[in-house]
Amino acid sequence: MLTTQLTHPTLLAALAAAGHGSKVLIADSNYPHATAHGPNAQVVHLNLSRGLVNGPDVLTAITSVIKVESAAVMAPGTDLLPVHEEYRQLLGADVPLEIMERFAFYEAARGQDLALLVATGEDRIYANLLLTVGVASGN
Repeated sequence: MLTTQLTHPTLLAALAAAGHGSKVLIADSNYPHATAHGPNAQVVHLNLSRGLVNGPDVLTAITSVIKVESAAVMAPGTDLLPVHEEYRQLLGADVPLEIMERFAFYEAARGQDLALLVATGEDRIYANLLLTVGVASGN
């Protein structure tokens, strides 16, 4: 039996296959899941219904098994939204958080280095989060 917080087999496999510098997208329920991702991305649908499963819960589970080097959020302007502040708190102060406009974010998510897209039921707008996988430190 797994002792990690994250137990979803497909998510674990995709994260295990992703290496340093790979991207992981946690996408809200408004994100175009079928069309706005890179060709190498594993797509996992956790969007059971609006509000389930939410972005912060997915982030918490994912960061229980990987380190995050940096992150980016999609925003309509230059200010962080409340959901972004929640992501920032969960990521910690050591993880840089970039704000990207919508179409630049889509372009980044369509890159060759996107390893995983997690479709959530997060119903807050602009709640998309693009993570860059960090280095797993040794003993």
